[in-house]
Amino acid sequence: MVSGGDASLVSGVTWHMPYSLGFQVSLTAFLMLELVLGFSSNLTVLVLYCSQSNLVDSVSNMVTVNLHVLDIAVCLLCVPLTLVMVLLPPGPNLALLCCFHEACVTFASIATAINILVISLDRYDISVRPANRLLTTRRAALLLTAVWITSVAVFFMPFLEVQWSGASEAEETSQVTSSGYYTGLGMYYHLILQVPIFFVTVVVMLFTYSRILRALNIRIGSHMRKSHHPPLIPSQSPTPTATSPPAGAANALPATMGVQASVSAIIALRRAVRRHRDRRERQKRVFKMSLIIITTFLGCWAPLSVTNILILSIGPSDVLVSLRLWFLALAYGTTVSHPLLYAFTRQKLRRALRAKVKKRVVSLLQVDPSPGGTVIHNSWVETRKTSRQVRLEAREGTDHHLAEAL
Repeated sequence: MVSGGDASLVSGVTWHMPYSLGFQVSLTAFLMLELVLGFSSNLTVLVLYCSQSNLVDSVSNMVTVNLHVLDIAVCLLCVPLTLVMVLLPPGPNLALLCCFHEACVTFASIATAINILVISLDRYDISVRPANRLLTTRRAALLLTAVWITSVAVFFMPFLEVQWSGASEAEETSQVTSSGYYTGLGMYYHLILQVPIFFVTVVVMLFTYSRILRALNIRIGSHMRKSHHPPLIPSQSPTPTATSPPAGAANALPATMGVQASVSAIIALRRAVRRHRDRRERQKRVFKMSLIIITTFLGCWAPLSVTNILILSIGPSDVLVSLRLWFLALAYGTTVSHPLLYAFTRQKLRRALRAKVKKRVVSLLQVDPSPGGTVIHNSWVETRKTSRQVRLEAREGTDHHLAEAL
C-alpha cells in the first residue's frame, strides 16, 4: 500500500484498492440499497402529491414536498458520487472529484438539517398556534426559497477553500491518503459550518416537539374538565323545590321519561369516554412519532457530526476517513426514513396510495367480458367493502332499534 506522500509523487502506481474488499462490498451494497429504496419511495410520494392537487393544499404539505425533492437530489447526486469515491483508486488526478464530493456532502448535510428545522417549526406553529399561524403560504414560499439559496451557496464552500489556500497549503492538500482523501486540514474547514447547524437543529427539534406535546396535554385536560361532568347530571336524583309537583303527580308521569333520561345519560357518558380514549391514543401516537423522528435524525446524523468534530480537532486520517464514509452512508438513510415519517403518516396520502393500488390491482385482474369468457374480480377489494357495509348496516340497525325503544 502506497503512503499518502508517495501517492502524489509516484505516478507509476496508480491502480490499487483504497480499501479492503470486504469494506468496499459491504459499503457499496448498503449505498445501493439506500439509493434504490430512497429514490423509489420519495418518487412515489412526489407522484402522489402531483397526481392529486388537493394534497398540496397547506404549508405543512409544501415543506414536506420540499424535503422529498431534496432527498431525490441526494439520491441522484450525492449517493452515486460516494459510491465512486469508495470504488475508485486514489491518485493525484482525483483532486477535483474529491472536492466535488465534499461539496455534495456539505450540501446534503446542511440542506437536510435546515429542512428538518423548517418542518419542526411548521409543526410547532400548527400545534401551538392553530388559529393565528405565523407561517403562512407566502412566508413559507419565501422561507423555502431562502433554504435552497443557502443550500446551493454552501455547495461552493470546498471549492472556495481550494482557491483561498496558499501555495504551501495547496501542496499539503494535494497529498492524498491511501483511502483517496486529502490529509490536509484545509479541505475540511467547511465542517465548521456543518457541526453547529446540526446541533441547532437538534435543539430546535427538542424544543418544538416538547411544546407540541405540552400543548396537546393541556388541550386534552381542559376538554375533559368541560365534558366529563355534564353527562352525569341527568342521572342525579332531582331535589325538591317550591315548584316541584307532589309525589302523586310525579308517579303519574310516564315511566318512559325516566328510561329516556337514563339512556341519554349512558350514551353521553359513553361518548365522553370514547372521546377521552381517542385523545389519549392520539397523545400516545404523537409522543411515539415525535420520539421516532428525533431518534432517527440523531441516529443518522450524530455519528457523522462527531466524526467531523474529531477531524477538526485532531486532523484527518485514514481511520477517520473510513469511519466518515460509513457514517455518511448511515446519514443517507434519512432518504429512506423521511417518506415513512413525514409522508405516509398522513391519512390523505395513505388514502391516495391505497386508491391507486386498488385501481392498479383491479385493472390487472379484470378481463373484458366476452360471450364465452369469464371475469376475474378482485376478491380482496370486494371482501373488504362487503365487510365494511355489513358493519355499517349492523350499526345503523342497532341505532334504529335504540331510537324506537326511546
